Amino acid sequence: MKSVSERPLIVACIPAFNEEKTIAKVVLLAQRYADKVVVCDDGSNDMTAEIAERLGVQVIRHETNMGKGMALKSLLKEALKLDPMVVVTLDADGQHDPLEIKSIMAPIADGEADVVVGSRFVGKSNSDAPLYRRAGLRIINWLSKSVGNSNVMDTQSGFRAYSPKAASIVAMCESNGYGVELEQLAKVVENGLKIVEVPISVRYKGLEKTSKKHPLFHGGQLISTLLRLIVEERPLLFLGIPGFVSLLIGALFGVWMLQIYAVEHQIPTNIALASIAFTLIGMFAVFTGIMLYAITRLTQKINRKR
Repeated sequence: MKSVSERPLIVACIPAFNEEKTIAKVVLLAQRYADKVVVCDDGSNDMTAEIAERLGVQVIRHETNMGKGMALKSLLKEALKLDPMVVVTLDADGQHDPLEIKSIMAPIADGEADVVVGSRFVGKSNSDAPLYRRAGLRIINWLSKSVGNSNVMDTQSGFRAYSPKAASIVAMCESNGYGVELEQLAKVVENGLKIVEVPISVRYKGLEKTSKKHPLFHGGQLISTLLRLIVEERPLLFLGIPGFVSLLIGALFGVWMLQIYAVEHQIPTNIALASIAFTLIGMFAVFTGIMLYAITRLTQKINRKR
């Protein structure tokens, strides 16, 4: 068992992919407040890993690019092995200011929160994000509130702090790509943990690339994750209601078919097939929605008892 003096109070986790131009500055600044810094080189084909290693930090190497979600999973699992008091995650591209680690981890150190999100949309935050990015973030934030039942204003911020309990929960997220931040919030809310937001400064101007993927691809990953979370968290809304609508349409086609049969004494094949198709689809959707709802409720009860 580690003594108190050997136990790192703050572990900073930095996912990185082709960040040789910025990784050194981010690591050196993070070391001012973090007792230990861990970098995950997610399949870079530049000097990212070598630079980080030269600075004396632990580097986890992925042979191929596996996505931000997998990089964070590797980092969180490694950080938990160190028995930290606070785990902080931040990006390697220079958008986040590592000197703000102190304010990010403070609510957890003071016992006021389990998760802290560095936000671009609260308090005296400062961000020079381009208009298209701000608009996209607002839309994603609005959509995600209906999934995660949280009031987090900046659901896509990667600058976060976790208590050990929260870190162990979000380390189990399944998303490989950029949607991982949405899933992390959903899991935190599902487990009844407290989230707070603190203002941060995020820099975009002067950086070569603030995203490794095209904005449309990035947005597609987020929407895909949202849809998956809706199906998992609110299956009756996503499947049950459309299923009942499909059953209603099937019934209407059935009535129409019977009316034609009563007059012409023959069954209209196309209307009959439409009635059968809508009815079967509706039954499948409703049954699946009920089953997923039951599984979700059971999972939530198990998590509350832990």
